[in-house]
Parts: sequence; C-alpha cells; structure tokens
Amino acid sequence: MNAVLADVGQPAVGIVLFMLGGLAGSVFYLPFKKVAQWAWESYWLVYALFGLLIVPWVLAFAVCPNVVDIIQAAPKQELWYCYLCGAAWGVGGLTWGLMIRYLGVGLGLAMGCGLCSAAGTLIPPMLKGKEAIEAMFTTPAGRVSVLAACLSVIGIIFVGLAGMSKERELSEEQKKKAVAEFNFKKGILAALFSGLMSSAMSFGLQGGARIEELALTMSPSASVIWKGMPVLVVVLLGGFTINFIWCVLLNLKNKTAGDYIRPEGHVLLANFVFAGLAGAIWCSQFICFKTGEPRMGETSYVGWAVLMASQILFSQLLGLLLGEWKGTSSKTAGLLAAGLVLLIVSAAAAGYGGYLGQQKKTPAEPQAAVVQMILPS
Repeated sequence: MNAVLADVGQPAVGIVLFMLGGLAGSVFYLPFKKVAQWAWESYWLVYALFGLLIVPWVLAFAVCPNVVDIIQAAPKQELWYCYLCGAAWGVGGLTWGLMIRYLGVGLGLAMGCGLCSAAGTLIPPMLKGKEAIEAMFTTPAGRVSVLAACLSVIGIIFVGLAGMSKERELSEEQKKKAVAEFNFKKGILAALFSGLMSSAMSFGLQGGARIEELALTMSPSASVIWKGMPVLVVVLLGGFTINFIWCVLLNLKNKTAGDYIRPEGHVLLANFVFAGLAGAIWCSQFICFKTGEPRMGETSYVGWAVLMASQILFSQLLGLLLGEWKGTSSKTAGLLAAGLVLLIVSAAAAGYGGYLGQQKKTPAEPQAAVVQMILPS
C-alpha cells in the first residue's frame, strides 16, 4: 500500500510531466525533415506504426504484463468509446501535418492546439456528471483549475493574434522563406478541422476509468502512475487504424508503396529511423500525460490544457529559432510575448489548483481514495 501511495500526489511533478509532454509534441515533427525521397504517406505510416502501435504496446507490456487480460475483462462499451475517440483523433491527426505544412510550426500548433485545448479540457469532466461540474466551479481547487484552463485559452488567442498580425505584415516572399508552402487560408481550415477532431484524444484518454481500475486490481504489483497504459494503447489503436488505412490507400493511389524498399542503402535505413523516431517522440507526450494525471488528484482534467499550452509555448520558441517570426513588428512581438507569458502563468495556476485539491483532504482521505481505486465496488 505504501508503494502505491508513494505514486500519488505531487502536483508539481504532474505539471512538469505535462510540460515535458508538450515539449515532445512540439518537436516530434523535426525528424521528418531528415527523411528523403519518400512520399508523405510513406513516412507517415512508419511514424504511425512506431508512435501508435509499437512504442505504446512495448511500454504497456513492460509496466503492466497482463495488459491483454485487462483489456479482455474491460466493459466492451468503454473499450469501444476509447477506441472510437482514438479513431476520431486519427481523422484529425491526418490534417495536423497539413496544418504545420501551410502555417509553420509556430502558428500551426498555436491554432490547432488552441481549439484542441478548449474542447479537450472542459468537455470531458462535464461528461462525468453533475458532481464533477459542480466541483469545477464551487471548490477552490476547481475554480483555480478552470481559471488556469481559461488563461491557457486566452494565451493561445494572443498567439493566434500574433500569427494573424504576422500574416498582414510579411510579404509572400518572406512568409515562404520561413515556411516553404505557407498558405493562411488552407492552414486555417486544416487547423479548425484538426484541432476539433484531435480533442477526441482527451475524451478517450479520460474515458477509461473502469479499465484503469482493472489495471490496479488485476496486477498485484500495479502502480497508480502506470494504470493508464491499457487505456492509452486502446485509444492509440483507434488512431492507428485510421492512419494505416489512409496511408495504404495513398500508397496504392500514388504508386508509392515501393518507398519502403527504396532508395537502397543508408538512405532507406535513415528514413525508417527518423520516421520511427518521430513516432516515438510523439507518443511520449501522451505517456507523460497519463503518468502525470494521478499526480493532480481531482484536478487531473487540467492536464490537457497544460499539455496543449506547453506544446504552443515550446513550438513558439522553436518557431523563433527557425526564423518564422523574423521581420515582424514590435506589435506582433508584443502579442506573441503576452501569449507566451499567459501560457506560463496558466501552467503555474494549474499546479496550484492541484495543490489546493490535495490540501483540502484530511490525512486519512488520500489513503481511502487509493483503496477505493484498488478495491472494486
């Protein structure tokens, strides 16, 4: 019991994990730049194979060896819900790459993550019923956490405003120098669709409560921190299904299936390595998310906002390094700076909300909560 209890709490650790996940989500695309002579659908399929299938399953077996038994014992309705949420994310994820392609890393992730953050943070806890909704707005921890989510969204809006200001200021030549295929209209359409559909990932990851309970009850050495891994593999399996079907169809349509055996030599090997590395980095953001949730207690729902805000924060810093904001005015720089400051403040507020959520409990209550998680009703 003491080992289990040691895994619970520490909101500051949870926030750090969410932010590390955000960092992974903002840089995963970089290894693709090293892929040569492959069509998009070819390297995206390898990315999906590693990020959505191989890496999560290997980790799940490592920390929860009987993961298959847990999934077989889980309620079918909950399994389908998690799987279909992952599939919905998969549909949105297909256009995530297009969003970055047309808007760049900085502006693209700001717009997509903004929509994804708002929907994925506030809707899932509301689906849990009246008590969860009341806790969000009537308890000090809940109010601070909702404030953190709102600050995150406002920060995202400021970053979006900076992006639109940049759009008006730079010439087509300047925009295309930083982002070769810059197209604001196409990028915004991709961001709207991708951001809203991608928020389904949050629904799925937070919708497997019974699966997580089984992970604890069916594994004698189960850790609260890793209880979300069976949920993660089910959600990502839904996403993999969509990505696999779409990429194979494009391989057949564009006659690019031969990419997987050419070009010969070190270039072919490098393509597999870099595309697989992109997938592994991408997957790590949700591993951080699921292992950070138990640290936050009742305010774990704010983790999605912190994850998305961190992606935007780090993506903007990356965008600055890549020269995507070069040549913009002081007004645009001010909007960007204000947005980044708000994102940092939102992460700090989320951590404080988690701290308040744990402070209100008496010393006996955390243990009772863990027992309730371990022993099914």
